[in-house]
Amino acid sequence: MTLPIILLLIILFIALLLFSFEWVPPDVTALGILVALIVTGLVPLDQAFDGFGSDTVMLLLGLLIMTAALMRNGVVEVVGRVLLQYTSKHPGSLLLATMLAVALLSAFINNTAAAAFFLPVILGISQRSKMNASKLLMPMAFAAILSSSVTLVSTSTNIVVSGLMTQFDLPPISMFELTPVGIPVLVTGILYMLLIGKRLIPERTTPQTLTETFNLRPYLAELRITPGSNLTGKTLAESNLGRNYDLTVLSIIREGKRMVHLPAYAILQEGDALLVEGASEAILKIKNVAGIDIQADVKFSDADLQGESLKLAEVVLLPRSPFIGRTVKGMKMRERFDIQVVAINQRTGIVHTKIADTRLQMGDVLLVQGNPKQIEALQAENAFNVLGVLEVQRFDPKRALRVVVIFAFALLLGGLNILPLPAALLGGTFLVFVTRCITPEDAYRQVDWKVLILIGSMLALGVAMQTTGTAQYLADLLTRLVGTWNPIWLLTGFFVLTVLLTQPMSNQAAAAVVIPVALQTAIQLGLNPRTFAMMIAIAASTSYLTPLEPACLMVYGPGRYRFLDFVKVGGLLTVAVYLIAIILTPLLWPL
Repeated sequence: MTLPIILLLIILFIALLLFSFEWVPPDVTALGILVALIVTGLVPLDQAFDGFGSDTVMLLLGLLIMTAALMRNGVVEVVGRVLLQYTSKHPGSLLLATMLAVALLSAFINNTAAAAFFLPVILGISQRSKMNASKLLMPMAFAAILSSSVTLVSTSTNIVVSGLMTQFDLPPISMFELTPVGIPVLVTGILYMLLIGKRLIPERTTPQTLTETFNLRPYLAELRITPGSNLTGKTLAESNLGRNYDLTVLSIIREGKRMVHLPAYAILQEGDALLVEGASEAILKIKNVAGIDIQADVKFSDADLQGESLKLAEVVLLPRSPFIGRTVKGMKMRERFDIQVVAINQRTGIVHTKIADTRLQMGDVLLVQGNPKQIEALQAENAFNVLGVLEVQRFDPKRALRVVVIFAFALLLGGLNILPLPAALLGGTFLVFVTRCITPEDAYRQVDWKVLILIGSMLALGVAMQTTGTAQYLADLLTRLVGTWNPIWLLTGFFVLTVLLTQPMSNQAAAAVVIPVALQTAIQLGLNPRTFAMMIAIAASTSYLTPLEPACLMVYGPGRYRFLDFVKVGGLLTVAVYLIAIILTPLLWPL
């Protein structure tokens, strides 16, 4: 064992500790590893930063920007709306429809992003269907992870494995190369959750603060039926404001008179003011519905919402705010401060008047639009405290169709090997920019730069494992230990090792640690290294045993889960995934 190997093993051991306990963020740990490799001379300086310009990072960058464009233009919102419409007619299929929808989306965008998209949708479905959220959230997270091997772009871990394979002169993973294993894993996982897993998930009550945690705070807003609206003459039930837009109509104000008791057959008329309750996103999306306008002291257009100088923010009134006791109309915030009130969340939850005439109280939360500097200035004067700035995401049919076509075309070019996949996705990124589906500024804000730093830095570790001979040393050690064993047991060993490492570590980091050793071991034993790479790619996405996978972390709190819930539900699922992988992987990529 040489000094460089000893140094690298020490760095690797420290890295495993830091990744496991997360005393510092994983991306910071990865950056520290890169610096340590450079300082100790374990990786040549001219190769140290190659990972940041690699095909892997460029592919992931393109994928993240395309995902941001899909979200920005409301594509996922439409999927959620269709899901709601379908499950309202077939309540018994709610769990199946939810898992299929998440899995379908996760097959073509990053699974963490898919879980994030569907989290508020699932919470809304659970509230409206009166089904406990804990029964839906874990299956939703598992469905997102189960799609990880359906396509190359389902998870960034596949992209990392593909990039590491090229360092061993192996062809990268093609778009659908993992699909013959990924589809059986997905189908088996969904069947398991439907037949067994759902029975193992405990029912726990949802905390009252849940909606506030996930930006579903119930706002009160006032809508106006405009002249020529196609809603005129329709009943409340026919308007579909509840089913399609998740809004509750509390009352109708007609000719100054307030109608409180509203049967479903109440007929809407031109000029009616509707007092509605819903999440901020639901209220803003109603702006897309022809024949309805938002009232308060606000009159804004879509162009206003897209303006670089205007932002939407949630603000809470402080004890000494000059606005306490004033009405929304009386504050004249638009005239005096160039800030407009869109909706209101009253602490008491009781509203007897129109929004513009509502008197504000301490603790009320307002949804406001205005210049960020002006909002900050009022905060500095203790008028209110800014809870957070909201990103406006509206469904634009033309842009949504445009971005879906561009995304599908990019995946098609890459999947058919007409263009390298990184080039195809970067080309798609260029097209969504020039067609104004999303601005570069918005896209760059949505990109998870931490992931890119993590991957770019960890690719240097793979280089160091080879240049120092560490991968060769560990492979020789494993060869002496298991050289006479059946290769199936060796594959099993690497699967178990990878699954264990992915629990405390990020999947990408675990793959970066195991892949060089596994491929070198396979080469040493005269086995097919591609078989081992595919096995590890599948294992790195088998993250069901703990809530430490990002998709699981997102549902851990909302579902009121406990750590052992994931062990209980995910244990059998992990065994099922292993059995499928150990049977199909050697058949598809012979040893």
